This record gives sequence, structure tokens and C-alpha cells, in this order.
Amino acid sequence: QVQLVESGGGFVQPGGSLRLSCVASGDILAINTMGWYRQAPGKPRELVANIGHDGKTNYGRDKEGRFTVSRDNGKNTVYLEMNSLKPEDTAVYYCNANIRPYSNPYYNNYWGQGTQVTVSS
Repeated sequence: QVQLVESGGGFVQPGGSLRLSCVASGDILAINTMGWYRQAPGKPRELVANIGHDGKTNYGRDKEGRFTVSRDNGKNTVYLEMNSLKPEDTAVYYCNANIRPYSNPYYNNYWGQGTQVTVSS
């Protein structure tokens, strides 16, 4: 089995910063893309940013600038640095990874359980 475990969410005031981490573990032969999505109440899940194994990044609409995605391939970990946070950034942030397990010849999409980020004064 594959597990994605997020950490680093919490409560922050407007203008503040947070850093999210997500570690992939378990039955992992290789990891392609890793990244972050978010879902606010009443809204669809949206891409924040993802990053390929080669370090190539892709940001969701209007996300580049305040958000920075990075990864440590040796640790199977992806990070999301969030700066100048706004109340509209309040959402559950989900880690996502495209992983090929040892037990399966295909890459599959995996999700973490989500971590709450609340931006409020």
C-alpha cells in the first residue's frame, strides 16, 4: 500500500506564511509528479501546484508568486511554501502523487487525507 501523509497546516493571520509537507511511503517503486490541490467549502478541488521528478513545476491559475512547490526525491517528500496568505486561501490542502508501486506495472494517482489551512484575523 501507498500512503501520503501531510503536515504543516494550521491557523495563520492574513499576510502570514505556512509550509506544508507531504511524505509518500509504502509500496513505491517510482514517483512521477507530486503536488498539491485545495478545496474550499462549496467549491471544487483545484490545482495549487505540482512538480515533476525532474523538478519542472506547474502552477494553478493565479497561484505562482505566493506559492512555491518543491520536492526532495531522496525523501519522497513534496513541500508547499505559502506566503502572503489571504482569507480566500482558506481550504483543505491535499497532497497528490503519481506513483508506480512495486506490486503494479502502472502508475496510479494517490491522495493524502488533507490538512486544513485557515487564514483569518
